[in-house]
Amino acid sequence: MIPVTILTGFLGSGKTTLLKRILGEQHGMKIAVIENEFGEENIDNDILVQETAEQIIQMSNGCICCTIRGDLARALEDLANQKKAGTLDFDRVVIETTGLANPGPVAQTFFMDNTVADEFLLDAIITLVDAKHAGAQLDQHEVVQRQVGFADRLFVTKSDLVDAATLDTLKHRLLHMNPRAAIKVVNFGDADIKEIFDLRGFNLNSKLEIDPDFLAEDEHDHDHDHAHDHDHDHSTCGHDHSHDHEHGHHHHHHHAHHDDKIKSFVYRSDKPFDPNRLEDFLGGILQIYGERLLRYKGVLYMKGVDRKVVFQGVHQMMGSDLAGKWMPAEKKNSKMVFIGIELPQDLITDGLDACLVK
Repeated sequence: MIPVTILTGFLGSGKTTLLKRILGEQHGMKIAVIENEFGEENIDNDILVQETAEQIIQMSNGCICCTIRGDLARALEDLANQKKAGTLDFDRVVIETTGLANPGPVAQTFFMDNTVADEFLLDAIITLVDAKHAGAQLDQHEVVQRQVGFADRLFVTKSDLVDAATLDTLKHRLLHMNPRAAIKVVNFGDADIKEIFDLRGFNLNSKLEIDPDFLAEDEHDHDHDHAHDHDHDHSTCGHDHSHDHEHGHHHHHHHAHHDDKIKSFVYRSDKPFDPNRLEDFLGGILQIYGERLLRYKGVLYMKGVDRKVVFQGVHQMMGSDLAGKWMPAEKKNSKMVFIGIELPQDLITDGLDACLVK
């Protein structure tokens, strides 16, 4: 399986700078870059080995660059066929989306097209965020919010153009939109190449990463606008709790005054799920709200199953898998994160509660 990284971010966020590094640096990797023809700025000719009318151009460091003029699935199949035939040599693929693109349909290609799914493995979606303009862009363009919501990793660029308070506010905003994406401040595309590849963001068995600060804030600052009270888990200290279940709720605090359409929330419970009830409920949620669900992922404690069940998805496409066994000393619990557009959080939370074994 050939790993694929999707590189996204709004106009001027630094994607081309980062791509130039990937295509020009002597890192010893053989990378095929698929560049959307509508990119703001094409890769400089001076790092190309030759000018050619062909779709695929060889780089000076052994990478190849191809410009899509048609369908992404066809371009990927073409690359796979040429690799098999020995006419092209590459180990991984980077897809640069245009600054105005929603990465959702690009990610879905890897689940919907069987030929692509057989040859390629979607590794991660990386979103670049321009520190200077991100605030206004997030306010004005839903596509920028979508790019953040889909990310497995967020690179904040141009941080030298803003003060520390602005950067801090932006980080908090990004955290509440997508708590499962690590945030890294980078300058002029100098991200370590190792931080771009093999992130396993779409790997079901990779551990569920939710920013611990997000959970900590969720537990202390809380909107008590729910009809029922919840205990909150402060188990970061490792204490055992006797209460039944806990939830992480999205809440408004002093940083999160933006009314972003894209928000996230975390659901947790110490009680096991009834597998049939949960499958029916999630199936219904995906049918009704699938288009509004950008990413969701979780590790589940299921009745009658001695192993962890991991699940994740994009829009209506969900996969689940058995992971490792629960360790004897490990506290069994479920943890799920949902990232989406104006999701009915209470309805989903109450529905999940109803799927627990009473």
